Amino acid sequence: MRIHPTALIASGAELDSTVEVGAYAIIGPHVRIGAGTKVGPHVVIEGHTTIGSGNTFYQFSSIGAAPQDKKYANEATRLEIGDRNVIREFCTFNLGTAQDAGVTRLGNDNWIMAYVHLAHDCQVGSNVIFANNAALAGHVHIGDWVILGGFTNIHQFCKVGAHAMCGMSTSLTQDVPPFVMLNGNPAAAHGINTEGLKRRGFSRDQIAAIRQAYKLIYKSGLTLEAAKAALDQQQAVLTGDVAQSVKVIRDFLDATTRGIVR
Repeated sequence: MRIHPTALIASGAELDSTVEVGAYAIIGPHVRIGAGTKVGPHVVIEGHTTIGSGNTFYQFSSIGAAPQDKKYANEATRLEIGDRNVIREFCTFNLGTAQDAGVTRLGNDNWIMAYVHLAHDCQVGSNVIFANNAALAGHVHIGDWVILGGFTNIHQFCKVGAHAMCGMSTSLTQDVPPFVMLNGNPAAAHGINTEGLKRRGFSRDQIAAIRQAYKLIYKSGLTLEAAKAALDQQQAVLTGDVAQSVKVIRDFLDATTRGIVR
């Protein structure tokens, strides 16, 4: 039986015929769930929530609840979850707010461990790993392939660039450039995510260029503006994917509004 008889599914909910729903789960009237998704026992999915295919929700998660934001006035904001995500026990994903884009997003192929919190208006990419008790405050943006260690806490409006890696119990109050490894409270940078880049097919030349860019930002003694100019000079003599890797870092530095962890 795909739908357990004790599950409560509102009449307006749209579930693909292959969706599985466990005992005592509750699914609200504005929820849409794609093919092959499994909703575990006691999971609550509510709000204007759209979920793609092949996801697995373990027991006791709260998905699509109202934001933990006093300004929220029951606007019809949304939560969007992509495909093939694994969401473990006791996770809490909230709707967006009218003060931002009005939507919280989680991409594809993500591994989300127990007790992870995605607050309102978070934008999370694909292929991320969030270990137990990682918590994102409102309006946080996370790039693809980011890894957050257990008990990582991220302040509202912070951005974490693609392929960055945060160690256990990291506390972030500023942005993290792509490819950087960091740890601590307050957080401090400790090199680049070399092993992760190798596993994802980055070439030796790409990794060397990223390491050089890291040194210009963190080890040269330059101000951030001077480091940007040095990155421009570095990028000018590079080509192809190697130049693009440096450009990703350079563009991130221009986009930051909170400053970067240094």
